[in-house]
Amino acid sequence: MAKVKLPKLDYSYSALEPYIDRKTMLIHHTKHHQAYIDNFNNAMSNASKLSKLSVEEVLGNVDAVPKQIRQTVINNAGGHANHAFFWKIMGPAKLVKDYKPSGTFASAVDSTFGSMKSFTDAFSEKAMGVFGSGWSFLVVNKKGKLELTRHSFQNSPLMYSNTPILGIDVWEHAYYLKYQNRRTDYIKAWWNVVNWLQVEKNFKRAVVR
Repeated sequence: MAKVKLPKLDYSYSALEPYIDRKTMLIHHTKHHQAYIDNFNNAMSNASKLSKLSVEEVLGNVDAVPKQIRQTVINNAGGHANHAFFWKIMGPAKLVKDYKPSGTFASAVDSTFGSMKSFTDAFSEKAMGVFGSGWSFLVVNKKGKLELTRHSFQNSPLMYSNTPILGIDVWEHAYYLKYQNRRTDYIKAWWNVVNWLQVEKNFKRAVVR
């Protein structure tokens, strides 16, 4: 496995304002995400038998990771995969906030949750229910169905054979500079920068795999 590198964002650090501020994005991307990558690369330097696996494959086969580095790999491979995914499902509000989900994804949401409003409410409630640091995800599960999950720390849906479709980071470093302890306000604001077109693409790829 070649060393993992920090992915570039598709937008500037200030592009998500006023919902997510520039300073948070800069620190979150260049410091927090980079630290997960550095720690993962260091850990994997001692796991030559896994050198041909991608990060996603490592997370899908964590039992194959040597026990002495397994938790470090879970924490940091998950941290990288979750964040790389997170950046992609957001975009500048002026470009994404007026887009309405449609097609097979919207139909699946309606079938599973009753309506898009019911889904966003349930997702937000799931995110608020994360105790301490973690994530809330919409996934396609092993049965090919939409499901809401919550994960502590940097545990990845990939560890449970689930494919992430949408996810929100509710670690305090994702919002504290702007929202302090007001997680509810952060989650409410975050919906304005969700890139639904990318979410639809994620769903289509998941259901045809």
